[in-house]
Amino acid sequence: MTDPRLQQLARTVVHYSANVQPGEKVLIRALDVHDADILAPFIDEIHAAGGHAFLDFSDYAVNRRMMLGGTEEQFRLDAALKLEQMKQMDAVVLVLGENNVSEYADIPAAKRDAYRKWYKPITDEQTKKKWILFNYPTKAYAQLAEMSTEAYTQFLYDTCTMDYSRMSAAMDPLTERLGAAKRVRIVAPGTDLSFSVAGIPAVKCDGKVNLPDGEVYTAPVRDSVEGTISFNSRASYLGQNFGSVSFTFEQGRVVSCRSDNNAKLNELLDTDEGSRYVGEFAIGTNPHVNRIMNDIGFDEKINGSIHIALGQAYKNADNGNVSDIHWDIVLLLKKEFGGGEIYFDDVLISKDGRFTADDLLGLNPENLA
Repeated sequence: MTDPRLQQLARTVVHYSANVQPGEKVLIRALDVHDADILAPFIDEIHAAGGHAFLDFSDYAVNRRMMLGGTEEQFRLDAALKLEQMKQMDAVVLVLGENNVSEYADIPAAKRDAYRKWYKPITDEQTKKKWILFNYPTKAYAQLAEMSTEAYTQFLYDTCTMDYSRMSAAMDPLTERLGAAKRVRIVAPGTDLSFSVAGIPAVKCDGKVNLPDGEVYTAPVRDSVEGTISFNSRASYLGQNFGSVSFTFEQGRVVSCRSDNNAKLNELLDTDEGSRYVGEFAIGTNPHVNRIMNDIGFDEKINGSIHIALGQAYKNADNGNVSDIHWDIVLLLKKEFGGGEIYFDDVLISKDGRFTADDLLGLNPENLA
């Protein structure tokens, strides 16, 4: 018997997030999902909405073998086929079900970069569609979050099926403020970072792209980022893990960095010219995500947090930065993590993880619970 929580998640994904309409073609990308039965509710809901469901299975251990042994010509040919499929779709549902989140950790940088280069156009094409990404609960994700599998599973379903329409309305004033701002400053222990956001749109994420969701993002003017930011959460990228990460920026570019994995960090920052510039700045707003899960899909949504992404900017908040990477790293501003402040045009809008401006008080967790 299908877990009723999974059925509710499928209804949320298909009818709210993807808003599937009659006749639309929907690609379900099962990424390292090892139980095909969990896809049945999503297929059923797509059909109930009058859509057409298509499936694409991907096993990360198999992908690793392909990356290690494949040539650039093979990557090019395979990516071309998958790109043509993506072009035909109206919506994409991505289900992550990893058993080993470090499956790609030992892939040499040259292979990883070659693979990423050829498959990036597929991701770019996907972002032109309606798309939604979420986890299916696995032991690996529970271990990352330092939770029991049962507790993680309930937490995932609770955060992915919350009342997103209510949070969406509360996010509107923050979206308007950030969109109208000219300059942002972040102050926290080891952090004093400022940058211009003039002329770059602010975008509200309210359950239509990621589950769980809850962030408002923009991008700094590319060359305007100045100062230092020191992160108090661990970060990972393609199986590589980094702690105690700190960046110093001059004229938008990372000129020095520090972490507990510095050789790999510099290797990642040297991916291309754009990988040392910021492509995104965002503020987390989800009232139910209130702890580090060691999973960026959750952590970047934590209420009382901000994050930046090095690398590629999003097209709907574009600062012109182009890169093969997009790497999100989270800074928590709550008192228990050292506190911090967010200023828009020298006006304090958040202190120690709580919104202080009158029009933003509705985003504090007790007002959305």
